[in-house]
Amino acid sequence: MPRNWDRHYSDPANLDFTPAPPLVEVAELLPPGRALDLACGAGRNSLFLASLGWQVTAVDRSAAGVRLLRERAAGLSIDARVADLEAGGFPIEPAGYDLICDFYYLQRDLFPAIREGVRPGGVFTGAIHLVEEGHTAQYALPPGGLRDEFQGWKILFYSESPETGPHRPSARIIARRA
Repeated sequence: MPRNWDRHYSDPANLDFTPAPPLVEVAELLPPGRALDLACGAGRNSLFLASLGWQVTAVDRSAAGVRLLRERAAGLSIDARVADLEAGGFPIEPAGYDLICDFYYLQRDLFPAIREGVRPGGVFTGAIHLVEEGHTAQYALPPGGLRDEFQGWKILFYSESPETGPHRPSARIIARRA
């Protein structure tokens, strides 16, 4: 059963505004430019990037998550949008971004648009859950699956391992488009 993300983001106990570690790493490699934060939730990664001078477009289908992001984004360059990515509610502009990030949102048919959306020389970073025995593979990739999506790109960082805390195993990547 799909998670109710509006209910999730309405509970303060579920909010974490710590940026994802691979994003912190990549932010040190690039000068600020245009960034796209897919499935941004309450905006932990968007807020981090915008605080460094990035112009961020943040997209999530949860109105509650986007509302929280807008409240916290005062004075920052963030265009926060409510859109259903699965329904095609936000087309990714080809070669429109210096950085695209996607943390823990898997929509397999979105990968071609993500790859096309990164400008030459730009970077994708993200983390996706890995398939675990006894769990559905609908929202998880097999080992090596995330790296395979960026075949032909320069892989600056890639790892597969359990996350710390209660999280499931995942793959993490930083990849530069040629």
